[in-house]
Amino acid sequence: MGFVNRWWSCLWTALRFAILEQARNRLALLIVLLFVPLWTTLAFEVVARTPLRFHVRSVDRWLVMDANVLTQITGALQALTLVIAFMMFIATARSALFDRRLVQAGYPRSCLAAAKCATLVLVAAVVAVYATAWTHLLWHPAQPMVFAGGMFTGALTYGAFGIVLAAVLRSELAGMFLAIMTSSIDLLLQNPMINPNADSPVVRYLPAHGAVQASVAAGGLHTVPWSSLLLGAGWALGMAALGMTAFAVRTRTQRLPAAQAADQHTARGAAAAVQAP
Repeated sequence: MGFVNRWWSCLWTALRFAILEQARNRLALLIVLLFVPLWTTLAFEVVARTPLRFHVRSVDRWLVMDANVLTQITGALQALTLVIAFMMFIATARSALFDRRLVQAGYPRSCLAAAKCATLVLVAAVVAVYATAWTHLLWHPAQPMVFAGGMFTGALTYGAFGIVLAAVLRSELAGMFLAIMTSSIDLLLQNPMINPNADSPVVRYLPAHGAVQASVAAGGLHTVPWSSLLLGAGWALGMAALGMTAFAVRTRTQRLPAAQAADQHTARGAAAAVQAP
């Protein structure tokens, strides 16, 4: 019982620190508040309202939707994936040394991993709801909750991808470049306005395919695209598992006893500072 109580106490402390780390990233918060509505509004108002056909694989139907709406959906997903990947990458990269010292001091690695996952879910949910609410001001998706679910799975997938990049790369510039390029290729290839062959079988293997399919289906159909939502959730879980594995490997270090003792003292002091009100 004492071990369980200690584990939950450690988890709560790690979660507080992870949320505070996100709150300190003012650039990311500014991007969320300004870039998401700016990009979605410009896509809706500037892009031509030419009807386009979109193949919803989960229900095997062709949906006709205006080009500006389709571009707004993929643009909103791209904005979310970039923002969440950026937030999780920066937070994980900058807390790497602190996390390593906590583990060396005996802090449960599982608590740190669970705190990062919980923070990712919380941030992705808030940003997905924000993007859905802003979209609702411009046009009304047929299923707003499912639309938000599609946005949520896309944000989760790339947020976990940001954790993976932070665990395997040392350069913040390299990490952000890979996140931007991967997200751009993923989302642009699924927009039929940019890629006339957006229904290609190859596109099904892209990370955000389930999120795009679910969001577009929710925008124009009243049928819940369960398989698309499950595909998006599967990508998110798989990427999160990969990220947690990379995080565990990175925080597993072997130090000399004297150096380890010094790190333990520093980490205990840092943990106490986090717990302090």
